[in-house]
Order: sequence, then structure tokens, then C-alpha cells
Amino acid sequence: MFKIVLVACLLGLAAAASVDQAAEIRSLTNEPADAEGNFAYAFDTTNGIAVQESGNVAGVTGAIQYISPEGEAIEIKYTADQDGYHPVGNHLPTPPPIPEYIIRAIEYINAHPQQDEPLKKVVSSSPFRG
Repeated sequence: MFKIVLVACLLGLAAAASVDQAAEIRSLTNEPADAEGNFAYAFDTTNGIAVQESGNVAGVTGAIQYISPEGEAIEIKYTADQDGYHPVGNHLPTPPPIPEYIIRAIEYINAHPQQDEPLKKVVSSSPFRG
């Protein structure tokens, strides 16, 4: 177990050494929450990282941009509200399209809702009949 932790620490140190430690903040905007709870902040750095977010207690919207270790420009736009976190980005995986036969089946089910049968009381065969 100790060897695994040691190897993990060494890998973490090697990854940290590749981070641009000389990056500086080029711009910073910070608007703390006002009386209604609205806030906003944004910053960008010399190594290509840019972040912005604004919102209130009902939810937030924001964007993150950076350059991946492979040199790819990554951009994530997101919202977060009572329904959860919703990221959007070209690099994020997307689900396969829904097959046409599934769409037709869902349309049929929605057009023909199941009717619940009324429950029938079976009193005469109950062993707990009093």
C-alpha cells in the first residue's frame, strides 16, 4: 500500500512540475454579491486560462477556456441551477442519436396512455376475514 501511495505522489509531483508556474493574471473583475445576491467575476491569465461566471441564488452561467496539454483549445460554457450542472463544449462526449423505432414507440405510448383498472376487492377468499 505504501508503494502505491509513493508512486501516486511521485506522479502527482511530476504532473505539477509541468504546470506553468510563471503564469500571471492579466485581468481580474470581481463584483461581490449585492443585496439581491447577484454576483460576477472574471479573470484571464498569461497561460491562456480565462474564466467568467455570474449569477444569483437561482443559478449561475459561466465559461472556462484553456489550452489542453495536447495543445487543443478547450471551451466549456455552463449553467447551474436547481436542475443541476449543464456543461456544453465541443470536446465533451455526446450520446448517440435515439433510434427512430424508439422515438415512434415513445410517441405511441404518449398517444395511448395506459388505463388503470379499478382494484377489485376480494373479500370472500381472504384468510383474515373477520
